[in-house]
Amino acid sequence: MDNRVVEPGDGLGGAGSQERLMGAVEQLVRYVRRSANTGELSTAAASALSRVGREGPYRLTDLARAEAVSQPNMTQLVTRMERAGLLRRVSDHTDGRGVLVEVTEHGREVIRRRRAEVAEALAELVGEMTEAERAAVGIALPALARVIQDRGARTPEHRI
Repeated sequence: MDNRVVEPGDGLGGAGSQERLMGAVEQLVRYVRRSANTGELSTAAASALSRVGREGPYRLTDLARAEAVSQPNMTQLVTRMERAGLLRRVSDHTDGRGVLVEVTEHGREVIRRRRAEVAEALAELVGEMTEAERAAVGIALPALARVIQDRGARTPEHRI
């Protein structure tokens, strides 16, 4: 079986190459998730912690919407992360009745260490690529990231 993701000059127009790309993305996501072990966080906890660390304090309702989970599930998740010292609830200075969730210093350290673990794991993968493969990834991944970011700016978040 050929394990290459995309043949040189193949493009992504055909169903076979799209299937290979989907398979590669799924493998990459699993690899990244396995590479970050600090904090022993679930995928949902890691995602929420990362979002709050990257974007700043959130209301629980807005965080639940952004992470596409129910508010009760997000409340439970935040409570667990609060007990672990990763997040804390603070008053919303713009609305005295409101409560925001923000990252603690310990949470920031966990985020930093997880990112370092992923960066190291990805560097190992890139180190095993040929120069041509590294060049292709250096063009393809930023292009995919740009398109995803552009779509995110145009379309509302979807819930399942």
